Amino acid sequence: MNSIIENSDQIHDIAVLDSIPINADRMATASHAVAETQAAADITAASGIDQAIESFVGPIAQAFSNVVFFELSIGGVGIPLIVVWLMAAAVFLTVYLRFQPIRGLKYSIGIIRGRFTRKTDPGQVSSFQALATELSGTVGLGNIAGVAVAITVGGPGAALWIIIFGFFAMTVKMAEATLGVKYRKIQADGTVSGGPMYYLRDGLAEIGRPKLGKFLAVFYAIATVIGVIGAGNLFQANQAAAILVKATGGDSSFLADKLWLIGAVVAALTALVILGGIKKIGQWTSKLTPMMAILYFLSILVILVMNIGEIPHAFALMFTGAFTPDGLTGGVIGVAIVGIQRALFSNAAGIGSAAMAHAASKTTKPATEGFVAMWEPLIDSVIICTLTSLAIITTGLYGSSSEDGIGLTSEAFATVAGWFPILLTICVVLFAFSTILAYGYYGQQALGYLTGNSKKADKAYQIFWILAVIVGASMSLESVIAFSDAIFFLMAFPNLLGLYFLSRILRLEILRLRKRIDVGVMREITPAELQVGMGDHEPTAEQIKAAEAGRRRKRDKLREVRDSLKAKKLERAKRGD
Repeated sequence: MNSIIENSDQIHDIAVLDSIPINADRMATASHAVAETQAAADITAASGIDQAIESFVGPIAQAFSNVVFFELSIGGVGIPLIVVWLMAAAVFLTVYLRFQPIRGLKYSIGIIRGRFTRKTDPGQVSSFQALATELSGTVGLGNIAGVAVAITVGGPGAALWIIIFGFFAMTVKMAEATLGVKYRKIQADGTVSGGPMYYLRDGLAEIGRPKLGKFLAVFYAIATVIGVIGAGNLFQANQAAAILVKATGGDSSFLADKLWLIGAVVAALTALVILGGIKKIGQWTSKLTPMMAILYFLSILVILVMNIGEIPHAFALMFTGAFTPDGLTGGVIGVAIVGIQRALFSNAAGIGSAAMAHAASKTTKPATEGFVAMWEPLIDSVIICTLTSLAIITTGLYGSSSEDGIGLTSEAFATVAGWFPILLTICVVLFAFSTILAYGYYGQQALGYLTGNSKKADKAYQIFWILAVIVGASMSLESVIAFSDAIFFLMAFPNLLGLYFLSRILRLEILRLRKRIDVGVMREITPAELQVGMGDHEPTAEQIKAAEAGRRRKRDKLREVRDSLKAKKLERAKRGD
C-alpha cells in the first residue's frame, strides 16, 4: 500500500500541482502569450479550489490524523499506536499459527498454480489472479519512495527491519485470506461478496458475539469506502501525473498545464477494466503485476551488477545499522520503528484488503488462499524492498544525496545512465494504475455490503471512481487525501479485532489443510484439464454438467446416510421400550 502520510513530502518533491510556474521563454508571440495567460488562469482557478478545500478540510483532517496516528514517546522516540497494533497482531498470529511463513510456504506453490482447485469450484478468479490483484494494490510507491525515506531517516538498518516485519506480515495476510474465503457469500449469478465485513459479522456471530460483529462490520465497511478513495485513487492518480510531468521536462513539459489530460487517459483505461468487474480486473492485474515486477527487478539488477563489489558491504551496513545504530532516530528502537512502520504501511497487512481479493478465488477450501496470500508480503516487503534498499545503499547515495523518497531512488537509477530513470517512471505509472484497479474493487465490495449488493449503487460507485481519477490527477487536495489515508488505516482496528476473536477457527482451518496434504487426502485434481491453473479457469459445459451430477450424488449419499442413522436410532428406541 502506498501510504499518503509517509509520502506526503513527495507530493511537493515531484510536483506542486497547484503552483506550476509559467515559462516566460515560451511567450515569444502573441498567440503564445494568450495560451500562457489562459493556462495561468486555469492553474490559478485550480489553486483557488484547492485552497478553498484545504482551508475547510485541513483542520479536520489534521485533527483526525493526530488521533489515528497518535504517538507514544518512549526514550524520545515517537511510536504510533496504530503501528504497535499492527505489529502485535503480526507477531501473535505468526506464533499462534506455528510459523507458517517458514513451515507452510512449500504447500503454496501447487496451490498458486491452481493444481488443487477445480474450474467448477465456486469463485470468479484463479488463486494466481487473486494474488496478482492484491499485489497490484500493495506494490508501489511504498516500495520505491517509502524504502528510500526509511533509509534516509533510519539509515541502512531500517531496511533490515522492513524485511523482518515483512516476514511477520505474511501470517496476517494468510489469516485475512483464509477467513475471507470461509465467510464469503456466493450470489445466485455466481458473483462473490467477501471481505472483513463478512467474517466480522458472521464469524463473530458464530462465536456468540453477533452485536459486536455487526457493529465492527459496518464500521469497517464505511472506513473502506472512504479510505480507498484517497489511498487507492486520488493519491495514485496525483503521483502518476506528477512523475510523468517531471519525466517529460518538468515546468516546460507539454503536460505541465494539462494534468487533467493525464487523468482523462488513466480514467479511460480504468473504465475499460473496472466496469468489467473482478474477472476483468484479475485478467489485467495477472498480466500487469508480473510485467511490473520483472521490469523493476531487471532495472535494479543492472544497478547491482554495476556495484556488485559493494553488495556484501551493503548487507553488513544493514545488519550493523539495525542493532547498533549511531544514534539515528533514537537508537535501535527508533530504527526498528522506522523500518516496521514502512513495512506494514507498504504491504497493508492488517488492513483487510487480502480478504476481499482472495474471497473471489475458485476454491472450496478456505485455507488454500491463506497459503497463497503469504507470498504477498514476501514479494512486497522482503524481495522488492530489499532490491530497492540495495540499489540505494550500494550506490552510496543514502549518505551523500540531498534527495529523499522517490528522488533518491531516481538518483540511484541515474547512476546507470541519464535515461535510466525513465524505467522507474514507467514502473511508478504502472504501479499507480494497477493500484487504482485493485482498490476500486475493494471499495465496491465494502459499498455492496452497506447497500445489500445494490447494482445501481455499484454502478454509481464505478462511475464516481473513474471520475475521481481525473480529479486526483488535476488537483492536490492534500488534506482530503490525508483524511482518507487516516480513515484507511483506521480499518486495521476492527479487522485485527476480528482476527483475534476468530484465531481458533483460523488455526483449525490452516492446520487441517496442512494435515490433509501431508497424509495424502488432498491431492492434485485430475484430469489436469479440470485444474483452475493460472490463466484460463472457466469450465466447459461438460465440466459443469459433470460437477453438478457429482454434487447430486454426494447429496443423495449424504441423505442415505442420514436416513440410515435415523432408522437405526428409531430401532434402538423401540428396543429400549
